[in-house]
Amino acid sequence: MSRSGVILASGSPQRKEILERIGIGFEVRVSGVEEIVLGDPAEVVLENALLKARAVADEAPGRLVIGCDTDVVLEDSIIGKPKDEAEAREYLNRLSGRTHRVLSGLAIIGPGPGQERTGVAESLVRFRELGEAEIGRYLASGEWRGRAGGYAIQGRGSALVAGVDGDIANVIGLPVGLLLDLAPELAL
Repeated sequence: MSRSGVILASGSPQRKEILERIGIGFEVRVSGVEEIVLGDPAEVVLENALLKARAVADEAPGRLVIGCDTDVVLEDSIIGKPKDEAEAREYLNRLSGRTHRVLSGLAIIGPGPGQERTGVAESLVRFRELGEAEIGRYLASGEWRGRAGGYAIQGRGSALVAGVDGDIANVIGLPVGLLLDLAPELAL
């Protein structure tokens, strides 16, 4: 299968950048599906990845479609994208000085009919102890908008983090190791 026959079922600029960085040719098609938000976190991210990939694969027979969903999980509860600055502040205060999980569900569909490969990646992220002034400066940057957990580890949010165990690309939004395990034909 040609590596250029790949479709990313996501409008995420982070996922796009990761695929570009590892040299995979692809096109973007946003699925537009309604994501589920309640349930066991690993099942939620996997189901959302499948929903996205299947919606796009239905319109692109013979192509390899990548669907992914990433969430921040603290104490077995999903911490989604904050709706406003107050909620982002709440999230960062809850994450301060603690370790949380970042889960990504990954679904690869195609290129043949009925071919589905799935998996879930997990990384552990340890936050530094954050003061109110530091949280305020981070929030003022606006980087928290549209980010699971209210932070972006690939940007200014890296200063909030004490360490990561696992795939940093997973924390950014696309687990490269799992992707290449599920679709080795995409490897260099």
